[in-house]
Amino acid sequence: MADVVVCKTNLFSSCHHHHQHISVFPKTWNQSSLSFSSKTDFLGKGIGLHTARDPPQFQALNSQLQAPGFRIGKAHRWWEKGIQPNMKEVTSAQDLVDSLSNAGDELVVLDFFSPGCGGCKALHPKICQFAEMNPDVQFLQVNYEEHKSMCYSLNVHVLPFFRFYRGAHGRVCSFSCTNATIKKFKDALAKHKPERCSLGPTKGLEEKELLALSANKDLKFTYTPKQVEFVPAKASEEMIVAAPSRSNSESLPLPSTTLKSGQISEERNMVSAGR
Repeated sequence: MADVVVCKTNLFSSCHHHHQHISVFPKTWNQSSLSFSSKTDFLGKGIGLHTARDPPQFQALNSQLQAPGFRIGKAHRWWEKGIQPNMKEVTSAQDLVDSLSNAGDELVVLDFFSPGCGGCKALHPKICQFAEMNPDVQFLQVNYEEHKSMCYSLNVHVLPFFRFYRGAHGRVCSFSCTNATIKKFKDALAKHKPERCSLGPTKGLEEKELLALSANKDLKFTYTPKQVEFVPAKASEEMIVAAPSRSNSESLPLPSTTLKSGQISEERNMVSAGR
């Protein structure tokens, strides 16, 4: 297979190797046999290869070069470096709610960051180390720039910012920290990580936060508030019966539960009968 060297000063040159002719052109070159994935200058953009014989290996390479989103020398974004299996970037408000609801009793750390935040970038390697050392803790990354409206609804206005969630307790703490104050993160992790059994379903976001997300027109998220059964107490139906006094200073034990009107009549009959 012939080696191809591409440089900006020699884009119109061609090389011959083992009777194979390989040419590389910029997008502005008007050739019907070429197809490109970029409309701008070559540097850092997609290119296309044309070969005289088009052997299979060059056909595969040409397909890769013309694939959407292909870039030469593309580097990972800083928040994608060092990612651990228990780290995940949140894609939507629904994804955030579902991720918290499905976490069970596991500790979940919400990491709010911004690509342009220097403190977030400096702290990221340490967060990845914590994730590696604590595989039983879930780390959810929330990109502030991509989910700004959602962050507003959650009252997140400072970065880097963290929220810890745990089972039926819901949010257990929230704070902002940097490399200089990383002890906050260590202490919160040590305090809320130990295994515990929380009674009741996983709480996740608070009710007011869910309502705020649902009311946000920029988000595709719907939430039905939980209906709480409320039975108004009526004096005619429910009352507490006080124990009658006795001559020997003894008193009947007070009832431990609230009695209904029917039970009250029966209790009074029992008391008058001396039972």
